[in-house]
Amino acid sequence: MRRWLLVLLPLLELLATMAPAAATRIKDITTVQGVRDNQLIGYGLVIGLQGTGDTLRNAPFTEQALKSMLDRMGVAVRGVPLRAQNVAAVTVTATLPPFVGIGSRIDVSLGSIGDATSLRGGTLVITPLTGGDGQVYAVAQGPVQVSGFNVQGNAAEVTQGVATAGRIPNGALVERLVPGSLQGLERLVLELNNPDYRTAARIADAINAYTETRWGKRIAAEENLRTVALHKPSGVGATRFLAEIGNLQVTPDIPARVVIDQRTGTVVIGQNVQVSTVALAHGNLTLRVTEAPTVIQPDAFSYGETAIQPNTIITADQTGGKLAVVDGTDLQTLVHGLNRIGLKPTDIISILETIKTAGALQAELIVQ
Repeated sequence: MRRWLLVLLPLLELLATMAPAAATRIKDITTVQGVRDNQLIGYGLVIGLQGTGDTLRNAPFTEQALKSMLDRMGVAVRGVPLRAQNVAAVTVTATLPPFVGIGSRIDVSLGSIGDATSLRGGTLVITPLTGGDGQVYAVAQGPVQVSGFNVQGNAAEVTQGVATAGRIPNGALVERLVPGSLQGLERLVLELNNPDYRTAARIADAINAYTETRWGKRIAAEENLRTVALHKPSGVGATRFLAEIGNLQVTPDIPARVVIDQRTGTVVIGQNVQVSTVALAHGNLTLRVTEAPTVIQPDAFSYGETAIQPNTIITADQTGGKLAVVDGTDLQTLVHGLNRIGLKPTDIISILETIKTAGALQAELIVQ
């Protein structure tokens, strides 16, 4: 009996570490087709800077915009050279949420396009924001919030963050509605954030199981790996219908994928990644090059000169190189096998790329 316990305990510990995949709400892994944000952009001026604005000689577009603004305000400045350094030309961007109403406020971001050194303390002058169709959908204005700063003197300079970019929270007023509404739609389409055939089928099954109990009919059908079509029951609004459907939980299927970031040495291995049985050996080769020049002095009472004789010492040290068998039938076994060899992230990256070349990595390898 004791011998069987010694065999079962490690297996129970392994099963305890392998947690089942967590269920997720449908609203967290899908979006409604057609319900999306819209990008806005505009060109404006930031005024009130403390000598950190654009140099008008180097940024003529800033001077042109400033003169045009003053002309519209009734100030005649045509033909008058301007030398102000408290104005900066900026590009203003914002995201228009779906179904936002007229008069709502949205955040805006802005960045300098001239040679200004800082936007701290500035105020954005009223700036129209247009969409891709050229129509004005919002108007931005307000004090700019900058998180970075740049302070410099004659012999030193201190910079933190980016002082030529900033934000205006609630800095834009919506002036035009985006066409589109869910009212009157009998057919809705859910788009998966991570397209997958099995996940789409699970979403359709979960919705049909709920609607058969709620309305007595099946209304969902998976169209492909990305979309699930819904036929809204009569007598219920689209908003309430999507609210009920969105709270249903499904377990999304995760593709077998390995993502490698060579710049940071980050390795992310998906749950379904498997490695066929392979034997591998990995050793680290370290080369040390040491320069130890020797100084040669001339003899006493001689007319010689001091010389330096180069002396280079090269040593090579190779560690590791043990042959190990890796058989990753699941993620837990694969990680345990790699850790047992005692590899660093850079070594794991090299081994995974080699295993993929050998055809033993049963997953998609993405190298960033």
